[in-house]
Amino acid sequence: MRTLIYLIRKEFIQIFRDKFIGKAIFGIPIVQMLILVPAITFEIKNVKLCIVDRDMTIESRELVGQLEGSTFFNVRFSTFSEDEANNLLKKDKCDLILHIPSGFGEEIGNGNSGRIFVSANAINAANAQLSWAYLNGVIRDYNMNIITEKTGGLGFTSIPQVKVTNRYWYNEMLNYKFYMLPGILGILVLAIAFILAGLNLVKEKESGTIEQINVTPVKKYHFILAKIVPFLIIGLIDLALGLAIGKLAFNIPFEGSITLLFLCSTVFMVAVLGLALFLSTFAGTQQQFMFTGFFFMIIFILMSGIFTPLESMPVWAQKINLINPVVYIMRINRMVMLKGSTFYDINREIIALTVIAIVFTILAINRYRKTA
Repeated sequence: MRTLIYLIRKEFIQIFRDKFIGKAIFGIPIVQMLILVPAITFEIKNVKLCIVDRDMTIESRELVGQLEGSTFFNVRFSTFSEDEANNLLKKDKCDLILHIPSGFGEEIGNGNSGRIFVSANAINAANAQLSWAYLNGVIRDYNMNIITEKTGGLGFTSIPQVKVTNRYWYNEMLNYKFYMLPGILGILVLAIAFILAGLNLVKEKESGTIEQINVTPVKKYHFILAKIVPFLIIGLIDLALGLAIGKLAFNIPFEGSITLLFLCSTVFMVAVLGLALFLSTFAGTQQQFMFTGFFFMIIFILMSGIFTPLESMPVWAQKINLINPVVYIMRINRMVMLKGSTFYDINREIIALTVIAIVFTILAINRYRKTA
């Protein structure tokens, strides 16, 4: 135990000997939280719209007026030429083209269905789908206004209907910051643990100082644990810092147990640190580890569910995610912080993380070779 304490002390001295790293460890999380949480969002509030109105009736102008009054649309262009509108779409100057053909107002006046045509820029599929959904909402309101006018203000009131009232649990106002911050916290802890721990070991290889440890009777598990503990402590401090920023800057709710969150984050960090140290035993230089480390980090983050639902991924991707520790911490963070989930609600995630942490740590210990 005394040997382990001395090794941990040596690691802390080595980490903070580099003044830049010492500042970056606590400075980067602050910048990351303040920038990424409000910046990463899938909400669209400025859809650039081009109108091709060949009808020019009261009905078509009312539809355009409703679009102009919407908070989601910005009518940038209005033209009578479809070729001109298509060129604007190709040049990325507009996101949607609304084609209103001649006879639109006449069809509605005769009690028939009016037809319109919409062209969407679907290079970004998510933006196209959301823009289309917003446009459908405006058209639905426009249809209700027509029905109300035709029926003298009665609308469907005389017909029995099922009324649906929406209620969103855990994030009632659909504040995207509440959804993103728990995920950003997971990425924050991942970056601190994964990159710094791996680089720390490889740096000792490059400088040759690791040979001084190899000639001592220090056990391999002492060496690996001494590499894990300092970055585990630093990661938990950064997690506390991120939670404080989330509360003070964004008023993020915290419904669950903070002890449970830190416990799960500890297990997660052990898993990530074990993998980082395992990979660093294969790398001979810091460049080699950075290349390998970023490869795994990108896969872990993009497949974690922070941007896309896990259920929408292919079956083979969902199976790969069984060994992705970031998947479990994303789910745990959101469930504990937003839902107030208890240990029994997330016990499967905790068990999976524990197994991954044990496996990766054992692999790192077994793979490390005392070459002296």
